[in-house]
Amino acid sequence: MMRIKKINQLTAGMAVLAMIMILAGCGSTSVKRVDVDKTVDLSGRWNDTDSRLVSEEMIKDVMERHWIGTHRQENKGKNPSVIVGTVRNRSDEHINTQTFVKDLERSLINSGEVDLVADSGQREEVRTERLDQASHASEETAKEEGREIGADFMLQGVINTITDRVDGKQVKYYQVNLELINMENHKKVWLGEKKIKKVVEQKKNWL
Repeated sequence: MMRIKKINQLTAGMAVLAMIMILAGCGSTSVKRVDVDKTVDLSGRWNDTDSRLVSEEMIKDVMERHWIGTHRQENKGKNPSVIVGTVRNRSDEHINTQTFVKDLERSLINSGEVDLVADSGQREEVRTERLDQASHASEETAKEEGREIGADFMLQGVINTITDRVDGKQVKYYQVNLELINMENHKKVWLGEKKIKKVVEQKKNWL
């Protein structure tokens, strides 16, 4: 009888523990809106804040270098035209490089120091529309062929990472390298580098 009582107590205890675990896994979802410029780091991975801050800092640096003054001296004070090329992700995590490219383009335009040229995909779409205009738009409003602006410089880059892990703690190191290349002679006129290091610690939850 005593043995049966102990078994019943053990069974009841296991049932309570199972219920606690189920309730712990069924927490309610909470959503809170925050300012888009607020820094929010959850996983320690590359995020929107990294993309925005890196692009702003690197474009600020490239705009302060001598290449832009040299170009204006050689071209009667005209702003250089720049196109943003490929930014390759060679990191160990998924990074939406298109978001970073758009951050770079926005920072370039906001600088007021350069003319930004559309990328190849955008140009093809615009050319298709211009051909359609030639057939269907009025002569006064149809846009002419051969009036495109050729880029003077192309901005290219790469994102690399190094991750070090041990016992629930990791150090994530990001290195972003950008290069500005003269389209006519392939001369590199600016090399930019930005490094980010994050320490991420995952605490264990004990029931």
